[in-house]
Amino acid sequence: MSPSKIICVGRNYADHARELGNEIPVAPLIFLKPPSSVIASGDAIVLPRASQRVEYEGEIGVVIGTRAYRVDESRAATCVRGVVAVNDVTARDLQKADGQWTRAKGFDTFCPLGAEGAAPKTLDELEVITRLNGMERQRATATQMVFSVPRLIAYISSIMTLFPGDVIATGTPAGVGALVPGDVVEVEITGTSRVTNPVRAED
Repeated sequence: MSPSKIICVGRNYADHARELGNEIPVAPLIFLKPPSSVIASGDAIVLPRASQRVEYEGEIGVVIGTRAYRVDESRAATCVRGVVAVNDVTARDLQKADGQWTRAKGFDTFCPLGAEGAAPKTLDELEVITRLNGMERQRATATQMVFSVPRLIAYISSIMTLFPGDVIATGTPAGVGALVPGDVVEVEITGTSRVTNPVRAED
């Protein structure tokens, strides 16, 4: 998968905002991950020497199927082509140090994407599960989001044009945690998409 852009949503689950000591946003909090950060299932997440704490963040990703600009929320779901498991890998220490998140989110290998699966008829049915070394660490559904998928598409498309293949990573629930060399992290969108990656240190 080669999206022209990956638009991510921060603090879109209230429990995750609270676990990091943050306020719940009053409007969607968005940022970008570069296409160069994308890897496939089976590829290694590389822990950069610049960071002392890299964390997994399992997320529901939606893939845009049509050019979209200023889409009304009532028809936003029609813009979704498919669903993809996303791991929004984050250098947490750099995120806190920098204030803005480009470096912390943008390292090569920091955006594992699963194979695209079909979107359900109702986007609220989507569920994300993250496992670290086979142990479940995160589980949440789209109904628990602060801002729904259609709301996110409407909001983001009011700012930038979305193109077919673009991915919106809709935020992570509580349960994020650190990665160390030798770990294997898996993000699953139940019955739809899965991405599994080993973890290694930078050479």
